[in-house]
Amino acid sequence: MLAALGEALFEDHNVFRDCVDAALKKAGTKLPAAELQLILRAVGWRVEAVPPVIAKVHKPGKLKADLMLGLYDAVAAGKSCVVEYEPDADLRDTEQVPLLEEGGIEAFIRREVLPYTPDAWINNDATKIGYEVSFTRHFYKPQPLRTLAEISVDILAIEKEAEGLLDGLLVKATQP
Repeated sequence: MLAALGEALFEDHNVFRDCVDAALKKAGTKLPAAELQLILRAVGWRVEAVPPVIAKVHKPGKLKADLMLGLYDAVAAGKSCVVEYEPDADLRDTEQVPLLEEGGIEAFIRREVLPYTPDAWINNDATKIGYEVSFTRHFYKPQPLRTLAEISVDILAIEKEAEGLLDGLLVKATQP
């Protein structure tokens, strides 16, 4: 791999991945996708100012670009297409959307997330719809707190008990 690619620094992971694929093909080596991902992660690192990593290129006309779902218009090999980018695992986050949110998940994301993270999108494969019941809020009956007078009485009783123990220890220590 080193002989085929040299020691140049690749600023674009997409170009690097294509060069690695070409070098493996030329060498007649076929790696499982999981092993190839491990190699690419081992020799790469995260840099903010580089182009996003393309996960999948959809043929023209198959899908329409939808920024809310992470589908973007792009040009690949001189043709316009729709691409999906790989999400950055370090930036991945989840939101709990109220079940009766007016406008649904999309309206919530537009109002609460996109003003702060304009390139965020919804991963429908990971979206779960359900309802959380807080048993603590509905069924827990807290015990009433003790008054300051009760606490003071307990502290004084413990101090007297400890004082007697200390006197007994000091008397035994002074005896020959």
